[in-house]
Amino acid sequence: MLSAQLDLLDAGPDEADRALERVREGTARLHETALLIQGRLAEGTADEAVARLVQRRVADAEIAAERLGLSLLAARGAERADTLALHLPGAPFPSGGRLPVREEATVTLRRDLQALRLLVLRPVGQATGTALSRVRNRLLGYRDEENLPDASPAVQDAFRAVGEATRAVLGLRIALGGPQDESDDTPATARSREELDAEDAVLDADAEEAPEQPTGLRRPTTRAAVQVAVGSALAMVGGELLSRDRWYWAVLTCWIVFLNTASTGEILVKGYRRLLGTVLGVLAGIVLAGAVGRHTWTAFALVLLFVFAMFYSAPLSYTLVSFFVTAALGLLYTLLHTYRLSVLVLRIEETALGAACGVIAAALVLPVQTDRRTNELLATVLERLGEVTRSAVEQLSGGPAADLLDQARDLDQALADLRAATQPLTHPVTPLRARRETARYVVALLETCAYHARALAATAELLPTHPSIAADPRLRRAARRIAHNIDAIAAHVTDEHATARIETGPSIASLLGPAAPGAPRYGRVTDRVLRHLQRLDEGVAGLARPLGVPVKASDG
Repeated sequence: MLSAQLDLLDAGPDEADRALERVREGTARLHETALLIQGRLAEGTADEAVARLVQRRVADAEIAAERLGLSLLAARGAERADTLALHLPGAPFPSGGRLPVREEATVTLRRDLQALRLLVLRPVGQATGTALSRVRNRLLGYRDEENLPDASPAVQDAFRAVGEATRAVLGLRIALGGPQDESDDTPATARSREELDAEDAVLDADAEEAPEQPTGLRRPTTRAAVQVAVGSALAMVGGELLSRDRWYWAVLTCWIVFLNTASTGEILVKGYRRLLGTVLGVLAGIVLAGAVGRHTWTAFALVLLFVFAMFYSAPLSYTLVSFFVTAALGLLYTLLHTYRLSVLVLRIEETALGAACGVIAAALVLPVQTDRRTNELLATVLERLGEVTRSAVEQLSGGPAADLLDQARDLDQALADLRAATQPLTHPVTPLRARRETARYVVALLETCAYHARALAATAELLPTHPSIAADPRLRRAARRIAHNIDAIAAHVTDEHATARIETGPSIASLLGPAAPGAPRYGRVTDRVLRHLQRLDEGVAGLARPLGVPVKASDG
């Protein structure tokens, strides 16, 4: 991701869109990797405290890396450098983007980005050394205002983001137990270590109560079991009519299309992908069988290659998995000297039949429509977003501490589930183009809101240890509109006849009201908190149009 961000900083006008797309890909892959790590920590670590610490540090690193990308967009002069630009695929480079001036500060920024990339690439076991320590100390120094270079505010903010990203790398190395040479620490590095240690000391290990699970036919696994049983019965009958020897191909396909799916649309997309991969695999099998002929060892080597490719491509594309399986099957028949074109054609027929039986069962037996499924998950995302926002603002306002890390993780998981459920709507072959663009836009806006909510949660957890951040009770009043709007949108998602309206009005900073005489305008609340609140407010309000929620202008 850092490599892509460096390319973005240096890209010319003709290359800016392509460089931004690479940053988007890096952002998405980083987030997916963070979710994978978090999902496996419970089984991968013997100590629950270590698992929670690593989970926190991974989340910190992700937020810091994303903030660095936003800062670089702003440093390039983009008029709207928000997270929507980092999450909406295909969106052009924000207007106003231009190459930064070749001044000393921007040259230093390029050098420091390369240094940060070096720190990230170094394995934990090789993190020692005077040179690397000096680089780390210099980058951590940008967390102090007096160490920032003389440059524009946007470029200075990029240097701050470099310092925060370096702190995240340091925290991750400490969490992973890497060697720590503290003899060369500067005051800035020592302060960062103290902050990390203080955060570790206040980890809250209390687990939330498990939500009540549905029972009976409302339970997803029970419903899926009934659907698979009906679909399998249809596949057995139809498969037997096609072939008495290979009817199980249809049943196997019917089973597979139900794995990791929860709606009729998802099953339809998975069935289409399996059928497409099978057809392409049959064509490849025919070509390879003719080319290999009686060369047994060549065919055997190709089978091994396809087996490797099948498992290697499993996380990337189910169509590729089906392709390699079917192509390997054609070569196996060649090895066994039982190759017949009719058998491969029969595989296409049985696969199409199994996929059709699965879709029919999903559509007629206890169906879960894609719209209903996505609305349920959208309501869950909004609920989690509201929980994280309220808890973070309450803690930033001086309220009791909450387990913000677990809440942020629940939000990420809910968003990942929604992203998977919208695949039938965003698939390239869908005929409903308007719905596809709406779904992509809504998911991108929610990713923007989730990022700022996570950033608020991360800032709130710094309150006990960070001297530059302190609670401000006025934040409760300022964030009240955001909470109301999230509730209003959730109400319309769950009930189309709901009468709630979202409110718009003055900026979040203006809602703080007057400060005490002689006190700073914003008290001791940093500009970063206000910026995240403002972006979150804009993102939530932006959901109103695509979701059809009426808007009411605020009086205040």
